[in-house]
Amino acid sequence: MISMFKSMTGFGISKGNEEGYSITVEIRTLNSKFLDAGVRLPKIIQDKELEIRNTLSTALVRGKVSLFVELKKEEGEISEKIGVNKALFEAYYNEFNQLAETVKAPKDDLFKLALYSPEVLNADTSNGENDLEWKLVKKHINLCADHCNEFRAAEGLTLKKELNNYIQNIDDYLEQIVLIDPERTVGVKERILGHIKEVSEKEDYDQNRYEQEMIYYIEKLDISEEIVRLGSHLEYFKETMELPDAQGKKLGFISQEIGREINTIGSKANFAEMQRHVVCMKDELEKIKEQLLNVL
Repeated sequence: MISMFKSMTGFGISKGNEEGYSITVEIRTLNSKFLDAGVRLPKIIQDKELEIRNTLSTALVRGKVSLFVELKKEEGEISEKIGVNKALFEAYYNEFNQLAETVKAPKDDLFKLALYSPEVLNADTSNGENDLEWKLVKKHINLCADHCNEFRAAEGLTLKKELNNYIQNIDDYLEQIVLIDPERTVGVKERILGHIKEVSEKEDYDQNRYEQEMIYYIEKLDISEEIVRLGSHLEYFKETMELPDAQGKKLGFISQEIGREINTIGSKANFAEMQRHVVCMKDELEKIKEQLLNVL
């Protein structure tokens, strides 16, 4: 079973020779917050561009998508039914002929000049005459999108492994913080008791006010809630990566919450060894954010 955790970087190609036509469809995708599709189509199916964009939106969800379609007759000619606007051709020709007579200019190139004047030649896609071509191209667009998604899923496996490693590294640093927190707490208590002893010897000592300030100070240094929340966010991140749908944006939101807890622990720590672990966690989180830019 192909993992649903996908990269936004992908490539797909589908080729075939059917019904007298040679068809090539290529899709390349890069990361983008939204679907940003650029399509290059033969003129004969340009009226299908909106339907193609809807297909890409459903199949690829989001990303910067480049679609290229080449449709040729088997003998190598591009498959476009050429229409000639005869009335317009005659009008151009007669006008150019009169101008040539007026200025006594040669008339050798008047036919070619009139033939290639604006809107004389055009691709005729009217009256459903492109149904066969569209049927063939649509089939290969769907196949190509499937191949692109397979590529994205394969890339997603590598991304997923890296993200799991980064999350595990943060979890390991968090465990170290939990282990050294009692040492930090003892040091904080000793400093507080020293201050209490020092202040209590002063004549203007207000015991109630000082106790309130100490309680506030102790609460500000307590990181037990942040430790619990950070552990919960890390577990939620891993669970979200296993969900069946595209989760790149959701993982981005979770990483923001992880960052908030890490920053709060860092601001409360007031302990050199713990601060080193906080810096390491921030480094791992930056790696996560960078990789998430390419997660579907």
